[in-house]
Amino acid sequence: MSHVNPNPLPLVFEQPKGRGKPPRHLADLDLAARKEAVEALGLPGYRAKQLSTHYFTRLVSDPGEMTDLPAGIRDQLVAGLMPQLITPVKTQTADRGTTRKTLWRLFDGALVESVLMRYPDRATICVSSQAGCGMACPFCATGQGGLQRNMSTGEIIEQVVDGARAMARGEVPGGPGRLSNVVFMGMGEPLANYKAVIGAVRRMVDDGPEGLGMSARNITVSTVGLVPRIKQLTEEGIPVTLALSLHAPDDELRDEL
Repeated sequence: MSHVNPNPLPLVFEQPKGRGKPPRHLADLDLAARKEAVEALGLPGYRAKQLSTHYFTRLVSDPGEMTDLPAGIRDQLVAGLMPQLITPVKTQTADRGTTRKTLWRLFDGALVESVLMRYPDRATICVSSQAGCGMACPFCATGQGGLQRNMSTGEIIEQVVDGARAMARGEVPGGPGRLSNVVFMGMGEPLANYKAVIGAVRRMVDDGPEGLGMSARNITVSTVGLVPRIKQLTEEGIPVTLALSLHAPDDELRDEL
């Protein structure tokens, strides 16, 4: 491990100054906290489970599609617990449309990317966990640009839900399908944004309607080698796959590492 990450790194990475926090989203909260948030809006707590079913199970965020909720409270619920966190700026496709890369603008103008890839036996989305990256790996363009800020759990999950929705609605060639895999290999060092990333992983693996009900083994967390955080990850009790990124310019050095 020391060859991969020779310089000691702090366990806590401060948010760059001058940026506010993203709005609170349903995906940032567990089911109990969602109930409290709904009650704070003056609505019955059981609406939280209904809203969670729409978002995590039906993959719906449009109030008009939430027909089991009274029409008079749909907009209030969505505005209070499902604010728009990411906005598509540009989408590019390859492999006859089965690979789709989306550039997203976050609430504060920061830009991140996700990539949805459909294969014959699975569909994988590669998500970002930070806007920019503070690891400064010499062969990574993102790292050279520096860290803008950590992303929230909700911002991470919104990328995943968008991919799941695209698959379920048949927007990717091959007909309707299911998003099966998530890889944290987009922008950022996932373990440097540990709390939000673990929160996102929990939303992915929790059964519906609390989460997306995905297999933990189909979720891959990539790291340049933050050893204390790797150890902490092993204590979470979530059997995700860990990928160690060997940042080197050629295969010979990668093999040596």
